[in-house]
Amino acid sequence: MTFGVPSVPPSGPPGPRERIAALDVGSNSIRLIVAEWDPVLGLQVIDEMKDHPRLARGVALTGRLDNDAMARAMLAIARAKEVCQRRGVTRLAAVATAAVRDADNGAAFIEAVRTQLDIPLRVIDADTEARLSYRSVAHHFHLEDTQTLVVDIGGGSLELVGAVSGLVELSLSLPLGAVRMTEIHGVQKRESWRAVEEIRADARKQLKKVFPAREWSGATIIGSGGTFTSMARMAIGRRGLPIGDTVHGTAVSVAEVEQLLEWLATKGTEQRRGVPGLNPERADIILAGIAVAAELLDLTEARGLTVSGFGIREGLLLDMVGTDTPTLEPDRLRLMREFVERCQCDRRHVEHVRMLALRLFDQLGTDLGCAHEERALLEAAALLHDVGQLVSYRRHHRHSYQLIMHADRLNLSARDRAIVALVSRYHRRKGPSRKHLEFAALSAEDQQVVRRLSGLLRVADGLDRGHTAAVERVDATIDLGRCTISIAPKMIGADLSLEVWGASRKADVLAKALGREILLVTSG
Repeated sequence: MTFGVPSVPPSGPPGPRERIAALDVGSNSIRLIVAEWDPVLGLQVIDEMKDHPRLARGVALTGRLDNDAMARAMLAIARAKEVCQRRGVTRLAAVATAAVRDADNGAAFIEAVRTQLDIPLRVIDADTEARLSYRSVAHHFHLEDTQTLVVDIGGGSLELVGAVSGLVELSLSLPLGAVRMTEIHGVQKRESWRAVEEIRADARKQLKKVFPAREWSGATIIGSGGTFTSMARMAIGRRGLPIGDTVHGTAVSVAEVEQLLEWLATKGTEQRRGVPGLNPERADIILAGIAVAAELLDLTEARGLTVSGFGIREGLLLDMVGTDTPTLEPDRLRLMREFVERCQCDRRHVEHVRMLALRLFDQLGTDLGCAHEERALLEAAALLHDVGQLVSYRRHHRHSYQLIMHADRLNLSARDRAIVALVSRYHRRKGPSRKHLEFAALSAEDQQVVRRLSGLLRVADGLDRGHTAAVERVDATIDLGRCTISIAPKMIGADLSLEVWGASRKADVLAKALGREILLVTSG
């Protein structure tokens, strides 16, 4: 099969429901992502594949791609091609990065891929690599009115992109990749802590020569790539929280980075393979990757970083779709609404529950002791609470929890994801209980957040018991030890008895959180 691969960017966007794919032949791993393009829903990922042929192995010392590594890479690319054929992909954008770019025999490898697999793999320069990483991050994070430093640590290189209010002002590529630094400093052949010290000193020296650290002090740092996603998973595990399928949006503090590095340096490679959250394939190179990250954080005097679960592959897909597509504008709720659509939810119902829940939050949040940032968590839970109906209605609250915990594109941190998933899980049937392991795993403070927000969501959901959006207005007041919630219909004289009944039977959690009886009344 010939894919007719376009250059990057390709000529013209894909047609509706066309399946496209992006292949990133990196220095450590080879990753494929397959997506379906829809003008309304945007890009929907339908398949992914990754392998770790470690193409960069030996390049730092010999200047050439290792024969065995090339053979492993050819097999991985062949598997990726088969996935594309089975999935009906019509266009594939395939790029190679630092290892192939730097190797003396990189051109021969590119030619082998072309002749043997009929895939025109294209070597991209460091600036293009950085641009694709930044584009992916810019799509998934709000970078307006902020100073942002996007950091991508690959196997062969470190890419830095600095932007102010979305405008790129800095683009650097340094030979500080995890595989390269592991080999140069002999991490496998000596005491780990000594190698880490040397890697940090080397990274600091190289960064100081070309990177104006003071200018980026205080910037929001977003980490992309396997080093950072591994770091986030391990940090979540050390916090005692469940490690989900995605860590996109997870915040990791400088203290956690330093503690992780020190802890991992006390272990041998085989011991690191068993560390919760760490891909065993990265056990030998993770020290170098985190050491480089730690030194960068130190130079910029950062307090921490935020992890992006997306990288070059997503940047390639966005290039294939085009730059002028309105549905690709960053929107905090867009990804959630796309997920709601894919789960075939009653869109009018969840949007109405969202409106009612936020109205209740604005009126009762202070009495409940809510922090301002909890409003966004309640909004997310209101939109997502019914996604479990895709699996079954009778237990859809439990299925909602599972789907939210494992969805890959909701732009939630690990902590926020757990809270949103549990608030959604408790929107019906019984409320929060320490008997539930997922709830018990939360900190005492976050357990209170779930109680408060699930109390509000339960009432809001009950107020649309018939999925008719019949309630126009809701007003909550507190006096004499009672919370009175008055509701008004959209149509004068409309019967709201079903809505009163639905909210009253689910008001128990809110009543307990407020320490007051809940009374539902109609007005208008």
